[in-house]
Amino acid sequence: MNRRAPPARPARRAQRGAALLTAMIIVTLVVTLSAAMVWQQYRAVQVEQAERARTQSAWILNGALDWAVLILREDGRTGGPDYLGEPWSVPLAEARLSTFLAVDRENTDDAPDAFLSGSITDLQSRYNLRNLYNDSTVITEEVEALQRLCTTAGVSTDVASTVAVALAAAQARRSGQNSADAPLPPRSVSQLGWLGLDADTVKRLAPLVVLLPARTPVNVNTASREVLSSVVKGLDLASAERLVQMRQRSHFRNLQEVEAQVPNLGPLNAQQLSVSSNYFEVQGKLRLVDRVLEQRSLVQRQGRAATILQREIVSSTEP
Repeated sequence: MNRRAPPARPARRAQRGAALLTAMIIVTLVVTLSAAMVWQQYRAVQVEQAERARTQSAWILNGALDWAVLILREDGRTGGPDYLGEPWSVPLAEARLSTFLAVDRENTDDAPDAFLSGSITDLQSRYNLRNLYNDSTVITEEVEALQRLCTTAGVSTDVASTVAVALAAAQARRSGQNSADAPLPPRSVSQLGWLGLDADTVKRLAPLVVLLPARTPVNVNTASREVLSSVVKGLDLASAERLVQMRQRSHFRNLQEVEAQVPNLGPLNAQQLSVSSNYFEVQGKLRLVDRVLEQRSLVQRQGRAATILQREIVSSTEP
């Protein structure tokens, strides 16, 4: 007796299920690869936009730096004292960049909001830590001056000798002398932590001290009362405050005018005090949407010549 073959429906259903599963896997792979390609393209566009914004911002800050250097050069043409009533000392308040680029505001409505600000600071208004040593030899009088400044700033006086010895050792290392254990020479006040100073001490000293490539006197026309009373031995804070009040009415043209106000101190040392400056810090800040790019530059001026010695760019994101 012949038996009838069973129907092939289950096998066909299995084949259809496998085909459907294969199709779904293929679709999933295609979607995944497409999403990955789109994401890579999106990231590439973002990177390109960020790089373009960074380049444009750097060019704008370089232009602002060139403008500041030009101001310093023009001020150096006349010579004479440097004081806080001169054009270089007036900061540039934050202003929209389009106000500098176009008179017709309708042409800049679609541009991103970019704001520029800046200032020029006389670095000789602060105590120069480079004065602490000469040819890797610590100078006792300068250490005492820094000790007085540390007392005013609320910092331990031991910091003065620590910094002086470390900087002298770093200078010896730079000169190739036997100083294998000497620390690396810092280039700015923010790097004083290399010498063993804690963050709070560096923060307290930062507005009062500076680290310049050569020894410099303090400009009596721009220095704070704390710096003046520390540099000039025997000058108390009250007398230093009187000098600050007097220069606001009329700046000091020479050290003889300063000596006339503090006759009990005798002749002032021209290596400690002056009425002019050669080192300035140019600070430019560009705010573009939520990104902030800040540039700080050390400028040395000699007569009408101005040289950019250091340049530091800091990028951050506003909250």
